[in-house]
Amino acid sequence: MSKNDRPCIKVCHFDDDAGWCLGCGMTKQERKAWKRVPRYREAILENLPARLAALAAEGHVTGPEAGKKKH
Repeated sequence: MSKNDRPCIKVCHFDDDAGWCLGCGMTKQERKAWKRVPRYREAILENLPARLAALAAEGHVTGPEAGKKKH
């Protein structure tokens, strides 16, 4: 993913403790900064894989699967 590709996958479910999106790993503040402050994009992208891994290690469903309804 390049620093211009937005990591959002339109899941937008946030972990209450960390404040990270279960879909992409961004915070709400980072989502806003992505549009307004492009120079922060590379730093945001660097943090996302570790965040998603940490959420998964805590038992959260992450990535596209986080957006699927549970039956």
